[in-house]
Amino acid sequence: MAPARLLLIISALLSVTTLHVVYGGIVCEKLPAEICAFSVSSSGARCVLEKSMLKDGNPHYECQTSEIIVEIINELTETEECMKACGVERMKVGMSAKSLTESVFTEKLCSPRCYNKCPNIIDFYFNVAAGEGVYLPRLCEAHRSGDRRMITIPSIPEVPIPPLPELPPVIPSIPIPEIPIPPLPEIPVPVAIPP
Repeated sequence: MAPARLLLIISALLSVTTLHVVYGGIVCEKLPAEICAFSVSSSGARCVLEKSMLKDGNPHYECQTSEIIVEIINELTETEECMKACGVERMKVGMSAKSLTESVFTEKLCSPRCYNKCPNIIDFYFNVAAGEGVYLPRLCEAHRSGDRRMITIPSIPEVPIPPLPELPPVIPSIPIPEIPIPPLPEIPVPVAIPP
């Protein structure tokens, strides 16, 4: 029985090694757009889906390597189970914290099915939240307890802020004459006499 188990382990290692040599591991630029989001390359870099518009007006999606390095995960294409449990989409373009402001999304992200079983997605949003000054475990605890004060994420603008309009010139005010204020009279301070 032990030789059969050893043979199984050796063949599994050979299969993984062969796949890595044949395919060269995961390179973001070689991934199809449909599996790009939440993938991690062999070098540990997160893959990000980018969208551009073609001359004919149709969108073109392509997978790119981001500058974000994952310390504990590499060569990963996220599972469908985790995508569904955490409420994330395969065709998510870019990396943004805006979804953390949506209570339905945050509820799924903080659910035990996602939070305890999908470390790649949790790691991603942990870092995204940290970039906004929010500690994801505290945000999830706030969702579970219903503490609305902890759920706000301060620095995520919904839309770009337009430049301020030019203000009209200030109308010169009418000079107000200074009215002298007489000094207050001195009031003697009572001195306490010890008994």
